[in-house]
Amino acid sequence: MDVLFNSIDVRDLLSSHDVDDSSPLSAPDLRLLIDRLQIQSLHIKSKVHDYILSHHADFASLFAQCSDAVSASHRLSDHLSDLLRLTSDHPIDVEIRDATAEIGRKRKEAREKREVLELVRVVLELSEELRGAREDLRAGRVVEAAEKVRGLKVALRVRGDAEGEEGEPVVYGLLRKEWRECFEEIQDLLARFMERAVQFQQQQNEVRVNYLLSSNGIDGVELHMILKAMEVVGLLDYGFAKVADKMIKYVIAPALKCQSHVSFAEETNQENGHVSEAILRIVPSSDPKNENVQGESIFSATIQIIKFIHRSLCLENGAWMQYFGRLTWPRMSELIITNFLSKVVPDDASKIADFQRIIKLTSEFETTLKEMMFISNDEDRLSSFTDNVEVHFAARKKVEILAKARNLLLQSDFIIPQDHTRKVTEFKNVGAAQSFPDHVVELLFSSESCVVSKAAPQLMELVHHTLKDVCLSSPRVAWEFYHAARDALLLYEAIVPVKVSMRQERKLEGINQVAVLIHNDCLYLSQEILGLSFEYRSGFPSSIKEFTVFVDLAPRFQLMAEEILQRQIQLVIYNLKEAIDGADGFQNTHQIQQYESAKFGIDQVVFILEKVHIIWEPLLLPSTYKRSMCTVLESVFCRMTKDILLLDDMAAEETIQLQRLIHLMLESLSSLLNSLNTTTSQTGKSHENLTHSLDYLVPSLGKIHLLDLPLKSITEAWESGELVSCGFTSSEVEDFVRAIFTDSPLRRDSLWRIESASFY
Repeated sequence: MDVLFNSIDVRDLLSSHDVDDSSPLSAPDLRLLIDRLQIQSLHIKSKVHDYILSHHADFASLFAQCSDAVSASHRLSDHLSDLLRLTSDHPIDVEIRDATAEIGRKRKEAREKREVLELVRVVLELSEELRGAREDLRAGRVVEAAEKVRGLKVALRVRGDAEGEEGEPVVYGLLRKEWRECFEEIQDLLARFMERAVQFQQQQNEVRVNYLLSSNGIDGVELHMILKAMEVVGLLDYGFAKVADKMIKYVIAPALKCQSHVSFAEETNQENGHVSEAILRIVPSSDPKNENVQGESIFSATIQIIKFIHRSLCLENGAWMQYFGRLTWPRMSELIITNFLSKVVPDDASKIADFQRIIKLTSEFETTLKEMMFISNDEDRLSSFTDNVEVHFAARKKVEILAKARNLLLQSDFIIPQDHTRKVTEFKNVGAAQSFPDHVVELLFSSESCVVSKAAPQLMELVHHTLKDVCLSSPRVAWEFYHAARDALLLYEAIVPVKVSMRQERKLEGINQVAVLIHNDCLYLSQEILGLSFEYRSGFPSSIKEFTVFVDLAPRFQLMAEEILQRQIQLVIYNLKEAIDGADGFQNTHQIQQYESAKFGIDQVVFILEKVHIIWEPLLLPSTYKRSMCTVLESVFCRMTKDILLLDDMAAEETIQLQRLIHLMLESLSSLLNSLNTTTSQTGKSHENLTHSLDYLVPSLGKIHLLDLPLKSITEAWESGELVSCGFTSSEVEDFVRAIFTDSPLRRDSLWRIESASFY
């Protein structure tokens, strides 16, 4: 049948040579084509006939199914027509809908009634359980009552103080309220039973445990039933809390705090062949053995108490013992550490080996408690303390070292009495031939001596003693001692500036002896710190050698010393500038009022400088004193020279008065300048170069002397470069010559020579 489904091209029926694709067919070709088409048609019909005959059964079945489908569709059409006719005549669909809705309502009502009945049944059962729990409680059946309360807690979904779920029946809230009342009732009853079960009689020094209990008309309840009921209802912590607290307060604490040996005696009372009462009595020893107090007796007494609790109170129940241990062990272990272990920590490194016996006893003590399940296997608080005894020893010594350092720093007043100041001055004047007076120390890396407070040498003595202990100690202890030495030094930096500023009227903000002493202390400490590693590091334990360092602390103290000194210098310079401001620029000094004003300003300058001289010279290092005082003098003379050089065309009388003021100031400062010369002499300078050296250190001092020179000397000094070395410029010298000297051929010649020999 494939030929029926394929397209037929008529040109295929002709021979290729009979017809051309591009030419029309001729009449003979058409007739030939018709004949060939007829033959092809007959061939196709024959094939169709053969196919139908070969598939006759299939076609017959197909036609039968089609006939059945048509018949069924006709029947369905007839039924549908009948149904439509019936519904149009009688509206049964409305009746069916109403009937269905009524059935749904009836079923819902029935379901709701069943649910209500089920709820009522459950509520009645829960109410009966609550009533039964109360009845069991009143009858002394505390375990049964506790089990019912526990079951009701799950059934009522009691979760703390949370409200019930949204949409639940109100009766559940009422039942929860009733359950809480029942729970409080059983809780109060069990607590009263426990109070009667364990009684502490302080006057007789004894503890009594009763096994048959009575309360609120309930008699004959055994202790183990009370404990089991508390366990069931989850009240063991609550029930044991007061007992544990009193056991610590009246039994364990007195035994641990007692300075003499304490023993315990146990007794039992029987009634009707059963033990009705157990008694633990504290018996102080009449013959105390102090050596036992240091170990065996304390642990043995404590174990005896725990055994009594395990046997007589917890009735050898491991779970109950765990509850009691959790309530008492934290406080008990703290008492043991405070009253015993911390007191026997060695106070000397050589005694640490003797502490091994205490370590062994402590480990055995905790093992015994673990066997009785009083503590868990991972609770080794006492053993951890004793195992780290070296650290505790070092920590205690570190605290002592820092406390000592703190006290000596707080007690030092940083003031040297006048007689000591005189001794220091005499020592400096005479030299090192005499022994060092108090407060004077020799710097480690310098040939100079330094005046310090009492605190600095005492602090270094403490540091040296600590570092000697480092050399004799184990690595762990040595490490703590090393840090104690560092921290003691740092305490100076932390305490002294604050102490001086807050408690001594802000001494660091004024010109005084305190600031100078603190500067010297810091300088002394910095040099001593630099020498610590050289002196002690070789003796340190090898494991800490590479980690110990002190050199990092020295720059901190050097910086602190320089900051304090610079603050003092700037404060002095500020006060001097204020005094010079009162001179009003040294103008018109030939007038009485202006002269008095200038003289008062110079007197103030002299007073400030003399005060600084008196404070600084005895205390500061000679080199530091010279450098600091020269800085101050340079600022003074520079300011005065600047004001004088700004004067224009001074009268002769004005020049004379100004010279008089300058001479007066220099005469008043002669002792100060001599002190600088003496300091310069001590540094190795020859006497002939003293003045030159001082003028070099204070260049503006040479400018002041310019007022005393005649015009010719000024010109020669400029040409020789002497004035240039003093810091003068050609314009300053020219202005000064014009201001001091009247116009004349000599002045014009001098000005020409100054201008011609200009160095700028």
